[in-house]
Amino acid sequence: MATNNQKIYSDLDLRFNTQPGNKDVAMSYNEQAVIRSVKNLLLTGPYERLFQPELSSQVDNILFEPISALTGNLLKNEILRVINNWEPRAQVASIDVVAIPEQNGYTVSLFFYVGNQTQPTAVNLVLKRSR
Repeated sequence: MATNNQKIYSDLDLRFNTQPGNKDVAMSYNEQAVIRSVKNLLLTGPYERLFQPELSSQVDNILFEPISALTGNLLKNEILRVINNWEPRAQVASIDVVAIPEQNGYTVSLFFYVGNQTQPTAVNLVLKRSR
C-alpha cells in the first residue's frame, strides 16, 4: 500500500487483457508501467504517433548501421535521449550496450529508478533489425 508521499504510477495493459471478475481492461502499476512505457517509446518510429511527430525514437534506423562500437554508442545516446525527453517517471542510472554481430543486433541492459526507489529497476532488451 502506498503512503501519502508515495506516488502510484499506472498505465493500461497494452495487451488489453481483462481483469478477473469484471470486464475492465487490466492495469499495470509502478515499475511494470514504466518498463512498458520505456519499451514502447524505444520502439516508436517517427510519425507513428498521430499529432505528435516529435515523440519518436531513431533506434530502428541506428540498427541498420554497421555493427561497431560507434553504433553502440549512438544507440546508447538515443535511448538516453528518448527516456530523458519522454519518460519523466524514469531516472536513468546506467545503460550498457553490447553488440551481438552473429545476430545482427545489440543487447541493452538498462537500469533506472522509478520515483524514490532505492534499488534500480533492470530492463534487458535484445534489439535486432527488422526487415
